Amino acid sequence: MSPIGQRFYVPTKNALAVASPTTLAVDPLRQQLPENEEQPIHLLYGYLYVADKEEGLVIIGDPNLKSKSPGVGTLLDGNPANNFLKRAVTFNPNGVLTGARRIAIAGTFAYVLTDKALVVVDLDNPLAPRVTANVGAPALNDPRGIAVQFRYAFIVDRDGLKVLDVTDLAQPRPISSALIPIEDARNVYVARTYAYVSAGKQGLAIVDVEKPDAPKLDQMFTAEGQLNDVNDVKIGMVAASAFAFVADGKNGLRVLQILSPWDDPAHFSGFSPRPTPKLIATAHTRGPALAISKGIDRDRAVDESGNQLAVFGRRGARPLNRAESQSLYLRGGRLYSVADSSSDTPIGLH
Repeated sequence: MSPIGQRFYVPTKNALAVASPTTLAVDPLRQQLPENEEQPIHLLYGYLYVADKEEGLVIIGDPNLKSKSPGVGTLLDGNPANNFLKRAVTFNPNGVLTGARRIAIAGTFAYVLTDKALVVVDLDNPLAPRVTANVGAPALNDPRGIAVQFRYAFIVDRDGLKVLDVTDLAQPRPISSALIPIEDARNVYVARTYAYVSAGKQGLAIVDVEKPDAPKLDQMFTAEGQLNDVNDVKIGMVAASAFAFVADGKNGLRVLQILSPWDDPAHFSGFSPRPTPKLIATAHTRGPALAISKGIDRDRAVDESGNQLAVFGRRGARPLNRAESQSLYLRGGRLYSVADSSSDTPIGLH
């Protein structure tokens, strides 16, 4: 007889971070109806990924793909009687992932930060992962946080903010000239053309990354010294304003308004207006605020008529595939194709 109830945890030795390939409810193994013309969903979306300091990479989900709820499908099937999680894989070949502390999913790869290096793990088969790259010293010095956007990975370490070219996701390439010194960088979040760095006692560092290989420090924000233990930050938008949600350690949760119509004379001119942060709220927590969870992202870009991001500007075109997505970059707040990098005509959203 099958157990009834729930056990929403999987014991590990020292889990420090967890990642999901998406914040949407995606089930790669559910029945697909031909009339819906659905595209296949990659198997990696069926699992959760844990960075454990002692065990390395722990992949969560039922590994039996023929079971009633393979992977973490139990979280999506609407049945409250079978909510049990399982461990599918524990992966730490030769101890390369010992000290794992952060994890981000980029394409079909897991970018895992240990206390020594960035380790890239291929998850094309999530039940048989493999290491494709290990980027450590001297390029990285005690890496602490990572964010991936388009063809670049932004990493904070003991030296500050650094940038890697990840056009080849399996083999990241450090850009030696891209360094913003930050004394106490702890984590990073990238939104449009700005990187928001949790800078500990220095507050929040906002870095202009419109040109990722030549980042520029835009501003340091401390709210007149009130932000002084910043561990993490996430960006979200409500109505016509954008906000930064900040885990400010001993000070608790902070909310910053970073964009509003009143601060921009042209009312959100361009794709990425310069942030104008203001501290608007504080919520004290029982213990130090260490992390902020990520909200639900839109899964596609849309124009004013609701059309999906088109390849080369064709209305109603298909979504970008993996190779095309890797070939895009931002310049001047607009989207271009690498193949057309000499052109002044951006890819349209129409």
